[in-house]
Amino acid sequence: MEPVEVRAKGKEMEPLEIAEKIKEKFPEEVLDIREFRDQVSVTVKKGRIVDICKYLHDDPNLEFDYLRDLCGVDWLGRKEPRFEVVYHLYSIRHCHMIRLKAQVSEDDPSIDSVVPVWIGADWHERECFDMFGIVFKGHPDLRRILLPEDWEGYPLRKDYPVRGPEKEWSGFVEVLEKAKEFGEFEWRE
Repeated sequence: MEPVEVRAKGKEMEPLEIAEKIKEKFPEEVLDIREFRDQVSVTVKKGRIVDICKYLHDDPNLEFDYLRDLCGVDWLGRKEPRFEVVYHLYSIRHCHMIRLKAQVSEDDPSIDSVVPVWIGADWHERECFDMFGIVFKGHPDLRRILLPEDWEGYPLRKDYPVRGPEKEWSGFVEVLEKAKEFGEFEWRE
């Protein structure tokens, strides 16, 4: 029996080659291309993020069909823009990857949702909204995913108090009461 080739057939591109293709297609949108330890980051303006992502997803030579991760970064203390939304993209067919960074200002912490491109962005965008307060315009269900709806502030912002909010969360007493109430159902040996 012959060994089965696990990898899909395709042409793996070098990350800098992919970055150049992005720059050729969207010359006004690309702000910076950086390489560090064989990883390439392409920093873009946020205005056409969906167009850029759609191109990366749909172009048969690129075919970035897998959004590995989407996260926020807070650059508190540096000049504007304060935030970045970082997209780690991978092509299963071609086995290549790229990192996109979209700059988001503190005055307007919003960017278009990429859920229409990758349905898996749904959870990632909600988490980024919950932790950083970055609004994803056009998201089908943008609400907190880790913290209660009435939580104040965004814990991964660098100006968030280290010990949490000044006042105790209003739902804390209710949680303690529920824990006590359901304590009788705990497994005991």
